[in-house]
Amino acid sequence: MRGPRVHGRAWSGATVAGVALVAVSCAVMAALSGPARAAAPFSCGGFAQLGGAQLLCSHVDPAAPTQICTYSWTLAGAGGSPSVVQGTFTLSPGQSNVTVYQGSGFGYALGSPVVLCQGRRRGP
Repeated sequence: MRGPRVHGRAWSGATVAGVALVAVSCAVMAALSGPARAAAPFSCGGFAQLGGAQLLCSHVDPAAPTQICTYSWTLAGAGGSPSVVQGTFTLSPGQSNVTVYQGSGFGYALGSPVVLCQGRRRGP
């Protein structure tokens, strides 16, 4: 029994198996590939209910340097009108459940808080 013919040439069984192996390998790599991700050295969570809002953050990686952070959060005021609160803060290694923002007069959150942090270099 002969192998398949491509462009008038017969392929051997080994060639067909090699092509199939390459195709399957490419498909698996494409399916499993994704963006490289590094774990953030901080963790934050916020809630807005019963007229108040609070944003808490923790430094979760003891090997990471102090983090300089900014936040922005869109909340609904008492009349439902949007209000954006924003600010900056620092998180040192070992700090946990730091109240970054606390306010009143908000019915609910219109979106999740956005928190961006960058590690500060140690030394000169």
